[in-house]
Amino acid sequence: MRLPQETIRTKRDGGRLSDEEIAEFITGLTEGAVTEGQAAAFAMAVFFRGLSVPERVALTRAMMRSGDVLAWDLPGPVLDKHSTGGVGDTVSLPLAPMVAACGGYVPMISGRGLGHTGGTLDKLASIPGYEVAPEPDLFRRVVCEVGCAIIGQTERMAPADKRLYAIRDVTGTVESLDLITASILSKKLAAGLGGLVMDVKQGSGAFMQELPDARALGESIVSVAVGAGLPTTALITDMDAPLASAAGNAVEVAYALDYLTGARREPHFHAVTLALGAEMLVLGGLSASRGEASATLEEALVSGRAAETFARMVAALGGPSDLIERHETHLPVAPVRREVRAEGTVASVATREIGLAVIGLGGGRTRPQDGIDPAVGFTDLARPGQASGLIGIVHAADAASAERAEAALRAAYRMGEALPERPAIIERVG
Repeated sequence: MRLPQETIRTKRDGGRLSDEEIAEFITGLTEGAVTEGQAAAFAMAVFFRGLSVPERVALTRAMMRSGDVLAWDLPGPVLDKHSTGGVGDTVSLPLAPMVAACGGYVPMISGRGLGHTGGTLDKLASIPGYEVAPEPDLFRRVVCEVGCAIIGQTERMAPADKRLYAIRDVTGTVESLDLITASILSKKLAAGLGGLVMDVKQGSGAFMQELPDARALGESIVSVAVGAGLPTTALITDMDAPLASAAGNAVEVAYALDYLTGARREPHFHAVTLALGAEMLVLGGLSASRGEASATLEEALVSGRAAETFARMVAALGGPSDLIERHETHLPVAPVRREVRAEGTVASVATREIGLAVIGLGGGRTRPQDGIDPAVGFTDLARPGQASGLIGIVHAADAASAERAEAALRAAYRMGEALPERPAIIERVG
């Protein structure tokens, strides 16, 4: 076996790694022969030197093969969606049951928060009793019987990615196009999918703040996925403002429930959710066109079938059976709420700063081992062009935290003349 430091040195110096060298390094990472420091050095070398497309494919496959790879025998297509992460991006929670209600099967493997972005897994963990890491047999049963299950990586699925993911989160290597591509696709290939739709965020709250970077990531994911045999398309979507008006964990679950039941459906969030769902239905052969797919998804929402599917998933994975009807009694609530107001019209939002403010409240991590407070965050966040005076509500554990969060929220908002609102869907890749 080649020494890990030699592999690091090769990439540090701009050399090209063979499939065997990458596979050996990832095997070492999985088995503990590669230390956390060496993994961090490798991630930093890749961040600065990059990987060729063949190296990306090799890294993706090596991480996929580091654990179990699922196979499904179901009467419908096995589909999934993945987002590169943003602030207020809780689309996965309503989207999985919507697609399941339309005939798809969605075994969604999600992650925890990464950098300034919230993690789907942390949001679901705020639901009392919800098992985010079920036994494989339970996971399979829920997907088969309910149509969807949103869980975290099990110890046996892409364990190398799980370890590297946590290291990237705290070493400033989150934004690497190569590592993002391999991380996402290793999990998706291990989940045994028949089709994948990527949501590549672009804007002030995204890892890819510039459109060319977002386009490059979308093209990278599509090319590597298709090259590995997984039909994939990608949408570049707007993240110049929080996607939902809530940012946090329990507050985003409550938002998703309001969306599913029709209590609140904000236009930007709804547009992104429908567009991603339509791509999934077309990719799986469940709809002949995106227009037809959007109508099918709307019907699943209006009829209540999507909400019912979400409720069944939560109950099957150990959560309360009446979460939809009584979420205010089940979800944790922060003891301090504070309205934040500003005069004038919202011109722009420093969205990344809002994500960092959620971490400052205790709703995210600065180290992999950190715990989080599921109750804290923001609600009623204003979008550019809004002139209500209320720019958000702070949900905090104590007055001092609320004070700091209010200052951070004020600093994130610039008041003045708003530019025309960006479209929710910027462009399609693949």
